[in-house]
Amino acid sequence: MSPLILFAVVLAYFLILLGVAWRTSRHATNDSFFIGNNDSNWMLVAFGMVGTTLTGVTFISVPGAVGSNGFGYIQLMIGYVLGYLAITFILLPLYYRLQLTSIYRYLEWRLGRRAYQSGAAFFILSRLLGATARLYLVVNILQATILDSLGVPFWLTSCVVLLLILLYTYEGGVKTIVWTDTLQTACMLAGLIICSVFLLREMDLSFIDSLERMRAQGLTRIFTVDPDSPAYVWKHIVAGMFITIAMTGMDQEMMQKNISVRTLRDSQKNMLSLTVVLTGVLLLFLFLGGLLHLYAPLAGVTATGDKLFPAVVLGHFPAVVQLIFFIALISALFPSVDGALTALTSTFCIDILGLQRRPELSAAAQMRWRRRVHLGFAALFLILIMAFKWLDDPSMIVVILKLASYTYGPLLGLFAFGLLSRRDVRDRWVPLVAVAGPLLCALIEGEQARLFEHYRIGLELLILNGALVLGGLFLISTPAGQAINGAAHLSK
Repeated sequence: MSPLILFAVVLAYFLILLGVAWRTSRHATNDSFFIGNNDSNWMLVAFGMVGTTLTGVTFISVPGAVGSNGFGYIQLMIGYVLGYLAITFILLPLYYRLQLTSIYRYLEWRLGRRAYQSGAAFFILSRLLGATARLYLVVNILQATILDSLGVPFWLTSCVVLLLILLYTYEGGVKTIVWTDTLQTACMLAGLIICSVFLLREMDLSFIDSLERMRAQGLTRIFTVDPDSPAYVWKHIVAGMFITIAMTGMDQEMMQKNISVRTLRDSQKNMLSLTVVLTGVLLLFLFLGGLLHLYAPLAGVTATGDKLFPAVVLGHFPAVVQLIFFIALISALFPSVDGALTALTSTFCIDILGLQRRPELSAAAQMRWRRRVHLGFAALFLILIMAFKWLDDPSMIVVILKLASYTYGPLLGLFAFGLLSRRDVRDRWVPLVAVAGPLLCALIEGEQARLFEHYRIGLELLILNGALVLGGLFLISTPAGQAINGAAHLSK
């Protein structure tokens, strides 16, 4: 298909999103931007969160990884389900009981002001790095397949994409992205199904026949039973559970949408629905990955990893399916990026600037501050995208999970201490403990060959990070009521 036609369709898709944004952001306030006026429909939130959770990286990397890992991703998925259940029945009731706008206010209520700011700071760092890594992957594909041939430089593509995302999130925030994410998730799933059906027809296979062919080629293997392997089954299950708890339950972007639902019961229905739908969609991604690896040798495609899916589509699919692929790819990207940009703005305004605690600022002044912060984060996104372009790692999903292990670990430790203990902490030391955890993890990971011989650290790095922070917090803690900061705890 002509790059000009693809570009025109992508532009038309953006215009539809801008139309939705205009319709949903009229008369928007800061409450609309931050929590959707606590009036979001739980079914829309649940469906839209599928797209937010999956992202463009999942769309490209999970099918591409089937060649090397088989269906081993299912090990993580088992952990994901356990993590979502913990969020549904432990964290959501806590957030609703405290009537939080920012979930990191829990850390202030339980531990102290600096614990609260430390949690917010690590969320900002994690979301900045994670969202820009995801955005880079998809922008890079758009650049290589459409815009290079039109003579458009990468930096300009990045600027235009960010500008368009900025435009449809600028006023409405959560109130808008609940609707745009629903639209984009529908487009992504449609593309996934259509590409799978097309491959089955091209190879003249039924669903059962394709699974048998995948099994014969070793693509359906799931469990790794070698304890020394980074992909050991129990490592992945436990790591998947804690990844979900940290990256969803302790993530302002994800919880911002959940707590925008009117009641706890509806929010819990949202999470349970998300769990069921997401599991089915991830299984479909793995199935698509198996089909791609069956088809690639027949078509003479030599690309692997993240490059496999685009190479098969652009080299061997008809124009209409290529078009559907690009719409699905963009739809997989935007729910994670628009939500991240909105959540980062919310967290910085509420948790760092403390706008809601400054009565001297009028509503208009608070809105001006919020818009400036939103623009500032868009600029940071651009800088980090260019940095990822310079690094050019071949598998972005590995990069993202590694970044998450280092940046979400302190959040996991902070929340775990608050939930599992009744002790107070010396609040002024909390930032040092939160920073020390990732630094110790980096040291241990760097020396793992000498320390553990054949054992290799995998996704359990997140758990190790959280455990180190949790242990550090116990070292600076005192029996309840004796800490210098006098932070309240749950029993009070």
